[in-house]
Amino acid sequence: MKSRIATEMEKLLIAAFSPSHLAVINDSASHSGHAGDDGSGESHFTIEIESAAFAGVSRVMRQRMVNNALGDIPGQRVHALAIRAKAAGE
Repeated sequence: MKSRIATEMEKLLIAAFSPSHLAVINDSASHSGHAGDDGSGESHFTIEIESAAFAGVSRVMRQRMVNNALGDIPGQRVHALAIRAKAAGE
């Protein structure tokens, strides 16, 4: 079963980017007891996203676009977020 935060992130990313591929992976269990682990089981995530919206956009700008689409989730409600954003065909 997906976590509440993962489901929320998926909805926001689908609305913002209409991705051809999207995976929101909860990595929290592998960070148990580490810095940023708040015990919620929703502290560390990896996002894999592929969208035409990233064509011709730098890696840094892609990460900013994803972070902006997620609003207060990165850094506020989630401690760590790894983002792998690609354009179609990359």
